[in-house]
Amino acid sequence: MATKPVPPRPVPRLYLATPEVDDPAQLVAELPDLLAAADVAAVLVRLRETDQRTMISRIKALVPAVQNAGAALLVDGHPEIVARAGADGAHLTGIAAMEDAMPSLKPDRIAGIGGLATRHDSMAAGEAGADYVLFGEPDAKGARPSTEAIAERLEWWDELFEPPCVGFATSRAEAEQFAAAGADFVLVGDFIWADPRGAKAALVEIGTAIAEAYANTLGKAKAEG
Repeated sequence: MATKPVPPRPVPRLYLATPEVDDPAQLVAELPDLLAAADVAAVLVRLRETDQRTMISRIKALVPAVQNAGAALLVDGHPEIVARAGADGAHLTGIAAMEDAMPSLKPDRIAGIGGLATRHDSMAAGEAGADYVLFGEPDAKGARPSTEAIAERLEWWDELFEPPCVGFATSRAEAEQFAAAGADFVLVGDFIWADPRGAKAALVEIGTAIAEAYANTLGKAKAEG
């Protein structure tokens, strides 16, 4: 009996991290155009630390701009304000933070996780119910693994596990490499906002680049198969 072919995974989608949000007005104005220009699955909102009420109001200001574009809004940390702010979920750093946040997020909201130093941590996060795992973000001191190490971790996860994996890219070259390695999503942030051509041009370029990297990998895999 012939084995049923495994369908190829979809083209990786973008996950856009905001600059640290203090006054959300500029982002509220900018996001609809940005999200219409590229295939952005989710927006990770990084909040400047302040009192809880202010942070909730900042998220509430951004929610319509993100959700009306068909993207999910996740808060970086602060799972306790997600529901009250109308956000779709939270991104958490480390297994302990995720376990603490699960009761307030599940079953209705997304719990993503980063800060996974080892393969064991990654598997534990998947088993604990993480909706995605993120590889490659800088640690508290700004250090991060090599591009090759991140790509290798993405490839390993993609081959063995069901939950989606996200590659944290700091350049176009990294975004392409992570898309080719098996990332379901590519997280982009600071280098998009810093692009002299503007964030929209940068985001469109990255979206095209990861789609091409994915297509090239798929073509190569078919040729080898």
